[in-house]
Amino acid sequence: MVFSSLADNLVRGVESVGDSISETFFEPVIRVGVTGLARSGKTVFISSLVANLLDRGRMPGLVAAQEGRIEAAYLQPQPDDTVPRFDYEAHLGALTGPTPHWPESTRATSELRLSLRVRPSGLLSGLQGPRTVHLDIVDYPGEWLLDLALLDKSYEDWSRETLDRLHSRACASDFLALAAKADPAAAHAEPEAQSLARAFADYLSDAQTEGFYDCTPGRFLLPGDLAGSPVLTFAPLAVQGVGPRRSLHREMQRRYEAYKSQVVKPFFRDHFAKIDRQVVLVDALGAIHKGPQAVEDMRRAMADILGAFRPGRNAWLTRLLLGKRIDRILFAATKADHLHHTQHARLTAIIEALTREARDRAQFAGADTSALSLAALRATTEEIRSHNGRDLPCVRGILQETGKPAAFYPGELPQDPGHLLGPARDGADTWLDADFQAMSFAPAPLTLVPGDGPPHIRLDRATQFLIGDRL
Repeated sequence: MVFSSLADNLVRGVESVGDSISETFFEPVIRVGVTGLARSGKTVFISSLVANLLDRGRMPGLVAAQEGRIEAAYLQPQPDDTVPRFDYEAHLGALTGPTPHWPESTRATSELRLSLRVRPSGLLSGLQGPRTVHLDIVDYPGEWLLDLALLDKSYEDWSRETLDRLHSRACASDFLALAAKADPAAAHAEPEAQSLARAFADYLSDAQTEGFYDCTPGRFLLPGDLAGSPVLTFAPLAVQGVGPRRSLHREMQRRYEAYKSQVVKPFFRDHFAKIDRQVVLVDALGAIHKGPQAVEDMRRAMADILGAFRPGRNAWLTRLLLGKRIDRILFAATKADHLHHTQHARLTAIIEALTREARDRAQFAGADTSALSLAALRATTEEIRSHNGRDLPCVRGILQETGKPAAFYPGELPQDPGHLLGPARDGADTWLDADFQAMSFAPAPLTLVPGDGPPHIRLDRATQFLIGDRL
């Protein structure tokens, strides 16, 4: 068994070196990971990104496109035969069809390969012809990324930390009442384990709805084909020391360790560890609307997400000998079209402040990071409306719930992000001097000119940061 494992690792290593040599000298491959917590807009981001790289009329901020050096772009089968293909055509059809609607959100890992034929720039432009650069886009739920932090925690540590958080949350009351009745030292009974796991999964779903972002284990929210399996039938308990054999404590511990070894580690090995560039999408406006506790919880989640990365600069020889490391990370505040453009700079300042700790750690390790506000698909237009003698910068769009057009003023974000992060860190329950509102807009009907992708805000600048240097 040991020799088989060693042989498998050796073969995988040789294949990795071969792939790296091919990518480095012939047709470079850029693997871009796209993640974010629920409702941050991952599916829309990828769909609009691909559409705007295929038709680049709205991408002036992407230097290679602005200079006309991208001669062609085309979709190819992704290289990983066991990973589902990102359903680009269906998602784009949902966004741009006669009755546009938001596509289904990310529920599993998927992948798409977009190949670009690019002419070199500078001195090399006259010495060699166009080359092909492959862009592999990997879509995965951010909840799964948070699970990587579990690899360094024992079941006892995870239980203690989780229960400490839950005692201050009303949505956890049902699970806490059930867990208080459980005796971890008693003999394991499967009906009790299943009841505890269901109650814990219900709490995670409610916590996510209320705006909490530390909802792990992530597969409890997106179980897929693991639903009902023992590897998802555990919960935190008030345990100490080593539990008796065949006790509830020992069985919960065994399943927790199985979750790490059979679910979390394969995801890291097969998908996450191969990524070159990473974009983390953040619904900062949604967190602000939910209140200070949601903002602080998001800030901590961003720091935890960065802890899962292996940032550092990717020299080609380092890649050949030591494996890949993420060398560029973009934190993007989505749904910027829900604000008038006069507030975009303030939203960018807020996302910079929210991710400061995470970005500092990445930059210290040698990775380039950036933060900006964007809208992958613009669903609104802007207008100024007078109200009580005051001009209000508004956005107009089609309301998601009613399907009717409406103008909306969401409130004014503070110039100093500290006015948000300070109360959040101090544990305030509400904003004292402001009332921030959130509105859900449906995608607007589009009439696209040939050569233009869907309308967006700063998607071209995000693309330039992520892959511009490789084009």
